[in-house]
Amino acid sequence: MNGAQSLIRTLADAGVEVCFGNPGTSEMHFVAALDSVPEMRGVLGLFEGVVTGAADGYARIAGKPAATLLHLGPGLGNGLANLHNARRAHTPIVNVVGDHATYHKRYDAPLESDIEAVAGSLTGWVRRCDSTADLGADAAAAVAAAQDAPGRVATLILPADLSWNDGGVPVAPIPPRAPRPVAATTVKAVAEILRTGEPVAVLAGGPACREAGLLALSRIVTATGAKTLIETFPARLERGAGLPAFERLGYLAEQATYQLNGIRHLVLAGAKAPVSFFAYPGKASELVPEGAQVHVLAELGEDVTGALEALATEVAADTEPVLQQPQRPALPTGPLTAQNWVEVIGALLPENAIISDEANTSGLLLPAATAGAPRHDLLTLTGGAIGQGLPVATGAAVAAPDRPVIALQADGSALYTISALWTQARENLDVTTVLLNNRAYAILRMELQRVGAEGSGPKANALLDLSRPDLDFVKIAEGMGVPASRATTAEELAEQFSRALAEPGPHLIDAIVPPLL
Repeated sequence: MNGAQSLIRTLADAGVEVCFGNPGTSEMHFVAALDSVPEMRGVLGLFEGVVTGAADGYARIAGKPAATLLHLGPGLGNGLANLHNARRAHTPIVNVVGDHATYHKRYDAPLESDIEAVAGSLTGWVRRCDSTADLGADAAAAVAAAQDAPGRVATLILPADLSWNDGGVPVAPIPPRAPRPVAATTVKAVAEILRTGEPVAVLAGGPACREAGLLALSRIVTATGAKTLIETFPARLERGAGLPAFERLGYLAEQATYQLNGIRHLVLAGAKAPVSFFAYPGKASELVPEGAQVHVLAELGEDVTGALEALATEVAADTEPVLQQPQRPALPTGPLTAQNWVEVIGALLPENAIISDEANTSGLLLPAATAGAPRHDLLTLTGGAIGQGLPVATGAAVAAPDRPVIALQADGSALYTISALWTQARENLDVTTVLLNNRAYAILRMELQRVGAEGSGPKANALLDLSRPDLDFVKIAEGMGVPASRATTAEELAEQFSRALAEPGPHLIDAIVPPLL
């Protein structure tokens, strides 16, 4: 058995069953070894940002890591934006990054680079393999490290000669570290704060966004009157009819400030204290109200759900959660707008759907339109690096082939990773993409105003415009093997969305909407 075979066998035995890859010469023995391990599925992405984003989406839904196969430092660098998003989502991913053979590195070949430095920027786990005999042990350690609570990116650097040399030895899985329990004294201290009668808000994130955490949160706020907010960009939020419904913390600092106005105590459950996404002249970066105290119930890496359930037992022992009742908007009519396209989605969203949301400015009204829709999972842009939506939808569809996946995708950010459509067609994935085409970087138009930049004119506006020339997303999608159509009215979107959901495989709808700005 060569090194690559032992590595893949170890990954598969540890539950890593999918490898999203864009390989090069250094990884060819790994590629060949895929045929020796039937349990491992290889999925090709045409760009490393698709590969890493798909691994992120897969793990968010599957609850276990996928592997990526990347070509040297430049390949890892190409995938870095969506690995940043995965880091912020605390997604378990195992990167296998091929490198030059050990004896070849001293020649400083054109693709030689500092892979450790690139991988180190993810503040995860990094190891360079030193011997073929240890590849199995290195792979087992990487899987365990990726799954250590709350989850992280693990990068294994694989020199080419260690792959092709004989002497590989598969290794049994290593159990990852479980979340740490929260001390009973911490729970009781937060319970006392909730009993003071002073204005309290609970900001929840991470595992608290799943059913058990949401039910406990609802009991707590129903019994105590505290306000609950979900973090702005949760990795996976379970929502819809039959679950508690909570508002998310606003993206804009002004929104968050309004939501937290008057709060005297902020309790954190799997979330960090809120800060502004960017600095703005003359505005504060910290969004905790002046004079408010911050209390940590549970940090990520701790048993967030268990802490919330214990807190609910303390303050809401006899209280039932309040659940969202089924409710859908009526199907709208007339030309598509940023206001009515979300009503089409809310009216027609299928049972048990997965939404990958990168609608950006066009999707501001989406939460309200889908709150009472059938139960679904929402995957959001955790790290703010655009180009996540289509790859995450791709990975989610690989993880859950029996569930409809809906990608709600802004046009500008779609172009970063549009080749994900090709992977969807190749794998026949059940992904319906509604592409919100406003022919602009609308969010940057908004930010141009918010930062107070003066003197912007035709040159500045041209850098935020996508209409010269107009992009034909129908032709782009069809050129990648994905059936596509264009909708300009609510009626057309409803008809095309319904048809796409009824047919297997991927579809794209180019939804023409005016920009908010």
